[in-house]
Amino acid sequence: MPNRTFVLSRRKIETLLRGETLGFLGLSRDGQPYVVPLNYAYAEGKVLFHGKLTGKRLDYLKANPRVCFTIARQAGRIFRHPQGASCHVDNDSVVCYGRARLIEDAEERRRALNIFNRCLQPDAPEIPLRAASRCCAIEVRITEATGRQQRGTKYSFWRYCFA
Repeated sequence: MPNRTFVLSRRKIETLLRGETLGFLGLSRDGQPYVVPLNYAYAEGKVLFHGKLTGKRLDYLKANPRVCFTIARQAGRIFRHPQGASCHVDNDSVVCYGRARLIEDAEERRRALNIFNRCLQPDAPEIPLRAASRCCAIEVRITEATGRQQRGTKYSFWRYCFA
């Protein structure tokens, strides 16, 4: 891999985050890592997702709100290669660092769930307040993100520090 020179680019990072719906949330509690695959929505420097009102993921978040969130996609086909040849697949990825919080306010939770739902289903009906109270919504406010794109032997690296 070549020397990494990062270019400041919020646009490139956000384009990749908006282009995917599956990511991996990295958590840690008492020195024990835990990574969870989940569907998400990206909006205005935040990753939004939802889930049950109880469980291991929430236990970890409550113990340590500092998280890492990653998305990746394979941008090309995998080809068989002769023995000894370098293995390569075009790919894109983003790694985000931030703080997670449970969205406690019912109306704010409803808004977040509607954003999430419409990212996956643009024509989804509005989620009523009563339905929003039956699950939790979590927001990860991104503090820093890095991105990488590989096409053949060419690499591009991006970094952006969110406020």
